[in-house]
Order: sequence, then C-alpha cells, then structure tokens
Amino acid sequence: MCGLTGVYAFSEGGHAALARLRQASAALRHRGPDADGLYLHGSVGLAHRRLSIIDPAAEANQPFSDESGRYTIIFNGEIFNYKQLRTALQQQGVLFRTTSDTEVVLQLCMREGQKCLHKLQGFFVFAMYDAATESLFIARDRFGEKPLLYYSDANQFLFGSEMAALLALGVPREVDCVSLLQYLQLSYVPAPASMLRGVRKLLPGHVLHIQKGQVQEEVWYTLPFNAAKAARNPQPYEQQQQALAQLMEQAVVDRQVADVSVGAFLSGGIDSSVVVALAAKHNPSLQTFSIGFKEQPYFDETHYARLVAQKYKTDHTELLLHTGDLYEHLCGMLNNLSEPFADSSALAVYVLSKYAGKRVKAVLSGDGADELFGGYNKHRAFYSAAAGGATTRAIRQLRWLWDALPASRTGARGNKVRQLQRFAQGAAMPADARYWFWASWQHETAAAALLHPQKRAFALAESYYSRKKSVLNPLVENPVDLNSVLLADWQLVLANDMLPKIDLMGMANSLEVRSPFLDHRLAAYVFTLPASSKVQAGIRKKILQETFREALPPELLKRPKKGFEIPLQTLLKSEGRHLVEEYLSDAFVAEQGMFDVQQVRNLRQQLNSASSSSVETPVWMLLVFQYWWKHHLQAH
Repeated sequence: MCGLTGVYAFSEGGHAALARLRQASAALRHRGPDADGLYLHGSVGLAHRRLSIIDPAAEANQPFSDESGRYTIIFNGEIFNYKQLRTALQQQGVLFRTTSDTEVVLQLCMREGQKCLHKLQGFFVFAMYDAATESLFIARDRFGEKPLLYYSDANQFLFGSEMAALLALGVPREVDCVSLLQYLQLSYVPAPASMLRGVRKLLPGHVLHIQKGQVQEEVWYTLPFNAAKAARNPQPYEQQQQALAQLMEQAVVDRQVADVSVGAFLSGGIDSSVVVALAAKHNPSLQTFSIGFKEQPYFDETHYARLVAQKYKTDHTELLLHTGDLYEHLCGMLNNLSEPFADSSALAVYVLSKYAGKRVKAVLSGDGADELFGGYNKHRAFYSAAAGGATTRAIRQLRWLWDALPASRTGARGNKVRQLQRFAQGAAMPADARYWFWASWQHETAAAALLHPQKRAFALAESYYSRKKSVLNPLVENPVDLNSVLLADWQLVLANDMLPKIDLMGMANSLEVRSPFLDHRLAAYVFTLPASSKVQAGIRKKILQETFREALPPELLKRPKKGFEIPLQTLLKSEGRHLVEEYLSDAFVAEQGMFDVQQVRNLRQQLNSASSSSVETPVWMLLVFQYWWKHHLQAH
C-alpha cells in the first residue's frame, strides 16, 4: 500500500510541474513512510511513497525498473495471487530480482499489456512508463479500492493518489459548482468529477494511455450483471449458501497474504463479524479493534464486538471515546482531506486507524457487504415500497403525522421518525427519483439554497442533471428491482463514499484496509443471485446471515441494524462549536462568496437551538468544505 504521483509534460510549459514532483511526493508521505523514490526521463517524472507489506527489502522500493531500464512502474495496492503469477512467469524463463508483487505486475504487463489486468486478484493503481515509445499506461482496479486523480491540458498530464499531490503539482484551484451541489446532497463528489474543475477521478475498472500529448481512457472491467437472469436464477438456495461460504473463505484467506501482521476491524455488525470468524480460523493470534462512545450508548456497539472477540479468542482492543476524544482528532482528520469528504463516520475510522496503525500495517474490514447483500435501511425500504401492502399504504397515508413529529439521528425514537418521514416521501416517487432521494442527505432544493445565487445558477446548469442521470444509469438500463438498486449503490455509494473513506483514513495513518467482500469473484457471483436471496420480508442480508448463522453469537442476529455513526450533533454543539462559529460565520461566508449568508446563518442558529433539529449533517458538510477551502484554496 503506497502513494504515487507523476507528470508527463507535453510542452515546455508543462515542465514546471516536474520541478514540483518532490513536493507532490512529500504531500503523500503519510501513505508510504517506509521509503520514497523518484524517476525522471525527459518529459516524464514518477514519484512513489512506500508502505512495505510484501517484500519490505530495499531492492523492492519504487519506482521499479526492469533490468533493461526500458520499463518503469509505480504501484499502489496488493496482488494476492502474485506468487502463482510469479511461478507461471518463471516457467516462461523470467528471472526475478525481488519477491515483491510489484515486480510480478511489471513483468506481466511488459509481456501481456492491458490484458494482464484480468489475471490480477487484488486491488491496485499503477502507472508504467515505456521509455522506448515514451508512453505511459495507468490502470485502476475493478471496484476502485485504490484512488487515482488526474488533470490534463495542452501542456501536461498530472496524476496522483490524492488531491494533495495534484495541488502540489500546481493544478488550477477553481471550485466546480456542479460538484459542490452534489457534495451538499451526498456528502461526497461522485466520480469522475472532483471538487476542482478539470481534475478528474479515474473510474473503477478503467485505464489511461498517454502518448504524444494524447490521453485516451478505456474500460477494462465491468461488473457482470444481468437483472433478468439473476431474477430467474435456478440454483437452489442451499447451493447458493455453499458457494457463498466457499468464496468468502477464499477471499478472507487471500487477504491475509502479507509479510507483516494483518489485524481486523470489528464493529459488532454482521459483516465484520463474519470476516473475523473466518480470519480467526487461519490466524489464532488475530488482533481485532473496535470503537465505542462512553457517554452515548446509542452509538456504542462494543458489546456485540466483544461477544465475537470472546467467541474466537482474538487479541481484542476496545477504544472507548468521549466526544472530547473525537474533537482532539478532528483537525488531524480534516487535514488529511485534500478534497471535501463529509461522511462523518470517517472521523471514527480515522481514530481507529490511528490506534490500529501503531500495532499492525494492514487490517481486514467488512466494507462492501451492505451493497452486495442489501444491508441498508433503504434496501428494506425499496423492498417494502415495491411489495406494497397495508403497512406501506398506512405509512404513506400518515405522512402528515410523521412530518409533525420531531426527527433526529441522535436517538432510537427520533431516528425512527426520521426513517418514517423519508419512507413516506420516497415511496410516492418514481424509482429513479426515489433512489436519488434516499441516497441523499438533503433535497437538491435545500442544497441549492445554501449556495450563493451566482454559484447556484452555475450549479443548476444542464451539466448537473446529466451527472445526476449518469448516477441513475443502473436503474434506467435494468429492470428496477432490488438488484438494480444494489448495483447503483455499488457504483455510487461504495465507490465514492465507503472506499474513499477507508482508503483516506487508513492511509492517513499508514494503515492498509482490506475487505474480503470486495473480492471480484465473490461480487460477480453474488450479483447473479435473485433479490429474494438478499432481502425478503424485511430481512436484510438474508443469505449472508443464514449462511454464517452458526459462526456468530446469536445476539448479533437478533440486534437491530445500526450504521457506523458518531454522535455528530453532540460534537458540533460542544467541543466543535467554536469551529462552526469560525468557519460558518457571517463574515467568513460573505468574504468567501460561495454560500448564501442568510441560509448558513439559519443552519447555525438551528444547530444551537434547544430543539432537537436534525441539521447536524448539512452543518458538517459546510464545515468540512470551509476548512478545506481555507487551507487548500484561500491559503494559496
């Protein structure tokens, strides 16, 4: 696991970025503190920061070149089947100088080109330069576990693992208003856009070819999915369970490949508990890590995690935090966001990663299971809305009542009211509008109202609606059932929220996070299963729960679904209050010119009112953006 960045200068004007390459590499030091390297060849420069997990020897440091010096690679990720690939190459006469997976990828790509990507099992981003043809090839893994951002104009092509590297290389610092509007709805910017105009994110399963001033992007992998075929899957349910169990175990075994210790995050939910149950079979000294909140029992799940740790006798650590502990890490987390990203649970992941990163270099996680098996509340809501029935009709007809009751995310009762409000409103919408509404934190009207009138006009241009439509493609191109919704989540929520969260927060603390649920063989299989195997009669993740029922403490199967959240409202109204007052002040907002002063003032006042107004999320999104804007744009 590492960080990488590079420059391809197309003209004399682009050569200025080459001089900034060391600075861009330094901006990624947290991703790879073990070693760094720089490669320069004419108009091309490559830089790498290394976190040593496989073959930590210095000979495997990067940039790494073949013996002839023609090909040079910088690589970020892990290839779990690299030993098998290495053996096959040796049988063809290839001689290796290291035992690293990086050299395997280099040799494979030299011989097979882009076709080699289909042989790689794992997650990765890499850039390989061919000095003979002066061509650069960049590839991203199937589901986007590893990030890659790039910028291209007539003078240069710039790329890096994080926005921080591109900022150091000198990309234009102009906010994209359409991206800002989507961010204010979703809490993140969906790829391929970014918060800066001109800076793009390479989509999962895509490659780039750069040569002679030309940049071409291609698709090399698409998740195989046929909605109609999945709906009539003839495989008996028991066989589905057997196949799932085998694929899951293999995925867990593969993700323990390392030359260092691999631990596991253990939240107390089904997903991470299944991973720990399988991992402990192969690692009797498995270290597990959980986080909870002493003063906020609604947000504390350590009891359930403890049951799993006790069952499998793991070396378990619980971090029990006060809101003051969260605040102590808040600026550290925000400083590691070189692009605005406002999933508030990132703060908890940051704290947990900081602790775990001092003890291990890699951890397993349960990310991806909700998007595969239907684990979110909205998945059950989609099932209920499609099924109809007396309960669904009653909830819709009583919308006036739910709207009159106080809603919040800070307690079970208020959260239930909030869910009823959103269900009653969304169930009355067409499927695509319903999906967007349930995927968003606030309606586009409310989000647009927060913008300065001039910015609002730009944001609501035609390009906004075309970007929104592209997000909804899985629902347009396939029959609308739960599997279509899961595919949309796989491409939107997983790729743009969950995976960036674990990558950014893990790598901020030099920690690699590996999720077995993202194994491409497992994902491809689960998407062939009918929706009824995943959600049925209100039971979420049905096949996952029933396949691993005997492996889990029974209390986990009876507990209500709880997302991984932090007591955000308490944090913003207590220790974090002065940050809200500073970054959302009338003076700052007016001078900046991005937002409507009165609308932001209203949110600030609602947050500080005695009522339990549920405005903490839009306030948090604004705070994260303002902090980023001040430290990355205004300061330069």
